[in-house]
Amino acid sequence: MAESVLVETYGCTLNQADSDIMQSLLQNAGYSVSTRAEPGAYGDFDYVVLNTCTVKGVTEQRILDRISRLKGKGRKLVVAGCLASASPEKIRRIAPESTILSTRDIDNVVNALETGNSFAQRRSADKAGLLPLYGNVITRIPISEGCLSSCSFCETKFARGSLNSFSEDVIVRAIEMNVKAGAKEIELASQDTGAYGLDRNTNIANLLSRVSEIEGQFRVRVGMLNPEHLHRYFDDLAYALNDNRIYKFLHLPVQSGSDRILSAMSRHYTVDEYVGYCREAKRRVNGLNIATDVIVGYPAETEEDFAETLNLLKAIRPNITNISRFAARPHARASRLKQLRTEIIKQRSIEASRLSREIQTGIRKGFIGQRRRVLITEKGKSMMGRDDSYYQISITSGHAVIGEFIDAEIIGVSPGSMLGKMVLPD
Repeated sequence: MAESVLVETYGCTLNQADSDIMQSLLQNAGYSVSTRAEPGAYGDFDYVVLNTCTVKGVTEQRILDRISRLKGKGRKLVVAGCLASASPEKIRRIAPESTILSTRDIDNVVNALETGNSFAQRRSADKAGLLPLYGNVITRIPISEGCLSSCSFCETKFARGSLNSFSEDVIVRAIEMNVKAGAKEIELASQDTGAYGLDRNTNIANLLSRVSEIEGQFRVRVGMLNPEHLHRYFDDLAYALNDNRIYKFLHLPVQSGSDRILSAMSRHYTVDEYVGYCREAKRRVNGLNIATDVIVGYPAETEEDFAETLNLLKAIRPNITNISRFAARPHARASRLKQLRTEIIKQRSIEASRLSREIQTGIRKGFIGQRRRVLITEKGKSMMGRDDSYYQISITSGHAVIGEFIDAEIIGVSPGSMLGKMVLPD
């Protein structure tokens, strides 16, 4: 009977893509791999691989608690991912017998499992070439690792390092193979898709142009894109997003509506530039859906700075705003600054979240009565899918299979999505 491995993942789409690769490598080596375990069932596995995140302190603490519970249970423990790269000493303090695997060494997961040897920043494999062929409807394709930014609040740069873009040829070939195997939604995964290719004399717009030449019926989602690089290829990106196989979706994290705070964060754009990009992109790309990220409570953020952030959200009206409360991360420069009081940060988070929900609900209500083309990506109590602008839609009536494109009429909204009923095409 094959030895069993649990691969448990925390964090972003890039981390999930890394886990896909490790899962494939382990299966090819003859292991029985699971990605979920029932509560209390960790004893059923011979090995546990934790692929970790270090963006937020609360997530880090949850991971460290999990490591503490897993250690010394008779199974081998491999800790991979960003926390393993950024703060291996924290892991060794809790579980000195565990094996450490950095983000750039995931192709050595089988070796780490079998020898117990740790690997730390040995090199960076071209991960797109390691991607498994599962035939899943949703496939995550890693396109680069690391970034070119130096944000003062970020721990991930310390974990994943400087930009290393993967080959366009390898990425395109991976997409082609996965589409042929049945993939319908391709998620381009990166720490910053906006920086993709700038170390290879190319960029994300050029990559999308090549992806648009691939035959098949599928959709591509562009991952988080830092706006500081948009000036390099904005026109070409807007053109690429108009292809009917590219989701009309941009995740552009602004982080603050105050130029003073943006400068302190080492974010290399102004509020006016950001607003200009959003408005011009919406003008050029019909139905464009914009998501953003905001950090509240950055050190020295005043009430006036926070008010400017709220005004920015009202101006650009993003469909999704990911609100984060600033928390000092050990390797980030901002951790050395005087921190705001917890109650101030909490209150600002509540206010920003309330405004975000109001904007989101208003946008979604505006779609009631419209017909949308929807790709069904999951089924549970209801069918769930994404329309061409990457809005999530819960289908309340009708029947379809995962991977099928259907027409749906929007009939309402819920806290997490729009509600639609399946209709027959004209």
